[in-house]
Amino acid sequence: MSLSDQITNLLDSSTPFFIYLALFCIVFIETGILIAFFLPGDSILFAAGLLAATRSDTNVVILLLLIFLAAFLGDQVGYVLGRKYGRGYLERHTGPRITKMINRSENFYAKYGWSAVILARFYPWIRTFMPPIAGLGKMNYYKFLAANALGAALWGIGITLLGFYAASIPALKDSSRYIATFFVVLTILITVKNYWRARLDRRTPPTVTPR
Repeated sequence: MSLSDQITNLLDSSTPFFIYLALFCIVFIETGILIAFFLPGDSILFAAGLLAATRSDTNVVILLLLIFLAAFLGDQVGYVLGRKYGRGYLERHTGPRITKMINRSENFYAKYGWSAVILARFYPWIRTFMPPIAGLGKMNYYKFLAANALGAALWGIGITLLGFYAASIPALKDSSRYIATFFVVLTILITVKNYWRARLDRRTPPTVTPR
């Protein structure tokens, strides 16, 4: 049995509660904890929408609400950690690639300010580092709260709905479950790839520039 078939069977046999819980945890961890920056949230959300469209026992409204809450609460946690522990929280995570992404996130925040919290949702990796950077920069809490809520709605609800309504397209309707399985497989492969790249980065010694 292929990996695709195994995942299809897993999705078919999973209860709605397991699907809700798994998606909530994945989205929350990716947005709230720096160690999970390698998770490809976009494809997970799109697959979740497709999955909800193919299962009569999965309520898309509940799914959207949980994804929104997970994305919102995840960013809130990241903001609080960044504000409380400062740069030391970011510098716990070493490696050339991670350092580069932190620098990119800081430049992104410096350039776009309040809007960066919303726009970062659509940039892999940056969306994980943006909340603690906003906290580190002492961004006004209520401004962050508003930007976080708007970003969670546009990203979490928006992409999930794209997947949900994509299943109603005649050309995709009969194969929507297979497309969902494809995105799940793709998510697993990307996660493994990014995880190993991050581990290799941590083992790579920093380069010393000769004076």
